[in-house]
Amino acid sequence: MTNKIVKRMIIFIILLVIIFVAFRIIKVQNMILKKIYPINFQEYVELYAKENNLDKYIIYAMIKAESNFRPDVKSKSNAIGLMQLLENTAVEISNAIENNIVTENSLYEPEINIKLGTSYYAYLLNHYNGNNILALTAYNAGMGNVDTWIKTGVVKSDGSDIENIPYKETNNYVRKILNSYQMYLKLYEG
Repeated sequence: MTNKIVKRMIIFIILLVIIFVAFRIIKVQNMILKKIYPINFQEYVELYAKENNLDKYIIYAMIKAESNFRPDVKSKSNAIGLMQLLENTAVEISNAIENNIVTENSLYEPEINIKLGTSYYAYLLNHYNGNNILALTAYNAGMGNVDTWIKTGVVKSDGSDIENIPYKETNNYVRKILNSYQMYLKLYEG
């Protein structure tokens, strides 16, 4: 063999090794990212997202932001469970969809929490004409606040100016969910 052929073979082998290593790195990276962005409670998320005509990945992103998939969590403001529902909000939603009695303890149950949380989010989406940004803002800060902010011009009714959300926590919350949502789409849809 000539030196030219040997050099080409070496270059070809090196390229194959680089491609193999790159694929392994990407695979490991995706495995790590899927641990950070899990799809836990899949049976409930997918059932109730579908029932409420919601994108399941926005629900996963919400649960990640709200509780990091821990059903036993309770916030300082007494929001409970995976989707961090306040008891009075959960009771209102429950009465609207099925008229069952909701207790604080029942909100720790993943199925009940996800069912009520997705129903509430669907209600907010409907109220804000399908605008995810405004619905997410209201999920965190309350409908009354968001309606007032729109009415007084603090935020636009199309939700295009999330940088104007006056509550820093809510502003960060909305951005966090939108970023997580994009990651879920990338990892599980593409």
